[in-house]
Amino acid sequence: MKTVLCYGDSLTWGYKPDGSGRHALADRWPQVLQAELGNGGHVVADGLNGRTTAFDDHLSGFERNAAKTLTTALGTHFPLDLVIIMLGTNDMKTFICGNALGTRRGMQRLIEIVRTAPYQLGVKAPDILIMSPPPLGETDGPEFRLVFEQGIEQSRLLAAFYEDAARQADCAFFDAGSVAKTSSVDGVHLDADNTRAIGKAIAPIVRGILDI
Repeated sequence: MKTVLCYGDSLTWGYKPDGSGRHALADRWPQVLQAELGNGGHVVADGLNGRTTAFDDHLSGFERNAAKTLTTALGTHFPLDLVIIMLGTNDMKTFICGNALGTRRGMQRLIEIVRTAPYQLGVKAPDILIMSPPPLGETDGPEFRLVFEQGIEQSRLLAAFYEDAARQADCAFFDAGSVAKTSSVDGVHLDADNTRAIGKAIAPIVRGILDI
């Protein structure tokens, strides 16, 4: 059985746009992917609210910088056949990065980490699928609007930047914004239909990568 690690932020964790909690397990995209793969694959979901590609968030009690924590996840769950990374939304916060080029460089660093992690027992590095998150949207909600106000336009550049980074690194790429859009409730997170759509859309891609 092939093992897939889905490494992301609140869009992977399943944060509800109205802030009322977490989507049901069956509605989160990693679990939808698991259902689509059936017995051919084992999907491990690792989503942390607020996680960034490679930037510190000193306002959080959790370590949200993926460049500092990804090796731990890789070591915890190895051997892995595929790592799917969907990050970048939180980089768009004005006080974090707020710049798509900086976020691209953060994603390139994560690709580097997956490729060079100190795997044990002769295990080779897993394949990588980079996903650009759906672009941020306009919202009347004051908190998210102010936090992300300078990142909305930048977030629309991520898909092209990530696709180019994936091509250069010989990774697979998928634009989650091609099948899902953020909720107008907060302009950041996904409703159940949209998070499910991501899991269904990437299933054929994952099958092709893993040959299952």
